[in-house]
Amino acid sequence: QVQLVESGGGLVQAGGSLRLSCAVSGLTFSSYAMGWFRQAPGKEREFVAGISRVVGTYYADSVKGRITCSRDNAKNTVYLQMNSLKPEDTAVYYCAADATTGYAIRSSAREYNYWGQGTQVTVSS
Repeated sequence: QVQLVESGGGLVQAGGSLRLSCAVSGLTFSSYAMGWFRQAPGKEREFVAGISRVVGTYYADSVKGRITCSRDNAKNTVYLQMNSLKPEDTAVYYCAADATTGYAIRSSAREYNYWGQGTQVTVSS
């Protein structure tokens, strides 16, 4: 059974930092590209960042320079380091696994096969 479990969310003031983690089990983690998405109330789920199996990364323009995605294949975990947080970063953050080649990082939520339950990030002004 595939499981993705996010953690690390919380309440932080604008300008602060958080590191989200996503622990993955039930699949060959090192073979998958991983993505982070977020969904704010009343908005569609949007791509934030992704990392391929060869550790290439790709970021949404809105977070470039503030957010870093990384992975530890030994721990089957993907991370999202978020710095200089803004109130508009407030959302539920989800990690997802893409079961295709693992080399491409795709920004459409429809392309991802497995999802975590999400973790809430709230940034106060």
